[in-house]
Amino acid sequence: MEAWVEQLQNSVNTLERLKKIINVTPEEEATINTLHTKWGTTPYFASLMDPDDPNCPIRRQVIPSMKETENKYGMHDYLIWKENRDVGEVRPDCIARQYHDRIAFTVTDVCANYCRHCFRKELVVDRDLKLRFDFEEGIEWITDHREIRDILITGGDPFILSDERIEYLIRKLRDIPHIEMIRFGTRTPIVLPHRITDDFKKILSDYHRVPIWVNTQCNHPKEITEQTAKAVYDLLSCGVNVGNQAVLLKGINDDVETFRKLHQKLLTVRIRPYYVFYCEPAPGIDHFRTPVEKGAELIRDALRGHTTGLAQPMYVIATNIGKIPLMPDYYIVDKNEKEYTLKNYQGIYTTIPNIPE
Repeated sequence: MEAWVEQLQNSVNTLERLKKIINVTPEEEATINTLHTKWGTTPYFASLMDPDDPNCPIRRQVIPSMKETENKYGMHDYLIWKENRDVGEVRPDCIARQYHDRIAFTVTDVCANYCRHCFRKELVVDRDLKLRFDFEEGIEWITDHREIRDILITGGDPFILSDERIEYLIRKLRDIPHIEMIRFGTRTPIVLPHRITDDFKKILSDYHRVPIWVNTQCNHPKEITEQTAKAVYDLLSCGVNVGNQAVLLKGINDDVETFRKLHQKLLTVRIRPYYVFYCEPAPGIDHFRTPVEKGAELIRDALRGHTTGLAQPMYVIATNIGKIPLMPDYYIVDKNEKEYTLKNYQGIYTTIPNIPE
């Protein structure tokens, strides 16, 4: 049996299995016994938990909390709103759309790690939203819509599918003349690096006019290991670039030291920071949200001037009308007819000419 399949078959998704890895608190045990929610992770990712600290950033992303029952700010039917599933356009359940020329193609609701902050919580974790994931319906719709040039394959986690299913999906999409790019959203390089096998690399590695890109989600430096570094290197050796889409999470990565270390460490394993997402207003994840300004402040205070520009992601929120940048202009402090006054990360000022139209 392949190691990645064995990891999935031995998922840490029961109290009994969890107790073999960490010292479960009474609160964690009561929550697991009370909430009817999908939870669990791979033995590999569970092994990265601090066995004695309930505030461990990996534990908090994996183990359910009674705070998930609190919902002051989360939107009811969030995914219906966010993915424009009630706007009147006839689309299969597997197709979500916010842009004219690109779509999200949802191919599964299964994950290797069920993130407690998941914006698709209604679909993947709570299972309140029922959607039909039909490859053929999705491929037919994409084929018929010639304006679509860019496909994001998502889930759940699409890399949990078998080699055969992924190879079929890639081949069918690449056969569509107007498709220019295929992207995968997957946490497997972080929670299941075993997935990047030699056979899987063969599927991804063929040179083609339609490139494959991968974006993963790493939220804390503890998640970056030598196994992840090797998996990312293997993806790069296939011609697949790897980016990171972190989620800003209260108490996990919203302090300067952790935020800086995360983005610097990502580069050491060849993952390019791409986005930091504000934690979306999905239901039941209020306890993970910070003030909106926090992400921009962290980029200013933790990254600007402290690390290479390669490590500086764009801070955005995903909405029903697409991603909206949330970066205020901290650096232009004054402007007149003659010049701009600029301020750097140290609070030092300089000027540049104001060039007219």
